[in-house]
Amino acid sequence: MARLFSFPNPVNEKAARVVAGMVLITVLVILATGAYWLLIPLAYGFWARVLTGPTLSPLGWAAQNVIAPRLGPKKPVPGPPKRFAQGMGAAMATAALILGLILGDDTAADVILGLFVIAAGLESIFAVCLGCQVFGWLMRIGVIPASVCEECADISRRLRATA
Repeated sequence: MARLFSFPNPVNEKAARVVAGMVLITVLVILATGAYWLLIPLAYGFWARVLTGPTLSPLGWAAQNVIAPRLGPKKPVPGPPKRFAQGMGAAMATAALILGLILGDDTAADVILGLFVIAAGLESIFAVCLGCQVFGWLMRIGVIPASVCEECADISRRLRATA
């Protein structure tokens, strides 16, 4: 059971970008069509990825096992910041679901969806993970302990990897 509820570390950045691209497309479809019911699978996907990585997320599984391998060699990045980013996505998707589908406040849901366009667009197109940036900032100010992501905390490793 512990294996089921785990998150990969490292994560293939290519798979993460594929997931972000599909999130971006889903959000754009919701905004263009008003199909707020799509918030249900969007929120489910984020929660599934937070709790189990790609295991119970059809999109995560396909990105990792089908699509990303066709994009070339893996590009490993630390898992904890990506899990944190998925958690931010889960909170945002759940808030949009409650606001848009349950409370009928399309404007508030659209604001959250607009934030998704920015975040998922940056991740999928430019490999800039806003959730990962927030994770790093929270580590720097001591909210997230260094033990959560030793690789993230040790900047010398990153410097050696880029040299």
